[in-house]
Amino acid sequence: MMSSQLIPKRVELLLELIPKAKTVAVFLNPAGVGADEVEKDVDVTIRGFGRQMVLAWVSADSDLDSTFASVVRQGADALLVSANAFFTDRRAQIVALAARYALPGAYAWREYPEAGGLSSYGPNVVWAYHQIGEYAGRILKGAKPGDLPVQMPAKIEQIINIKVAKTLGLTIPRITLARTTAVIE
Repeated sequence: MMSSQLIPKRVELLLELIPKAKTVAVFLNPAGVGADEVEKDVDVTIRGFGRQMVLAWVSADSDLDSTFASVVRQGADALLVSANAFFTDRRAQIVALAARYALPGAYAWREYPEAGGLSSYGPNVVWAYHQIGEYAGRILKGAKPGDLPVQMPAKIEQIINIKVAKTLGLTIPRITLARTTAVIE
């Protein structure tokens, strides 16, 4: 799904949407595959943009509300949620908390802005699952998995929820809108 490889661009786009952001809260699940590497990559990227990072390790439902309150107390004015099944399964709760704390967020999947989050930048999950189905079909018809080529996502999309941007008082730059795959109103 290439999600961790897209972190630098996701951070860049988040800061393009919120240029005054000085501190980015980053939600990671410690049980996630490669979480330590993702932490390092995100830290280097955010510091490369001259911003600070507030790291939040989250792995339980009961942690979400207190984590939002904590990162806001620590000065976070933007949010980056890692691509992890734990977070994806709780996207409605996460975007509701982000709205309550007025914390604009960037996510990996379009399902977040569809649920009320600000923006996403990442592969089209529906396309990826379609490809998984294609591969499963080929294997069931006798193809050897080792003989099938590795495929990377062909559709990387940026989604912006304009309604959320307006609620947060954000003005979306025209260049950003021009590059956006879809706008949710």
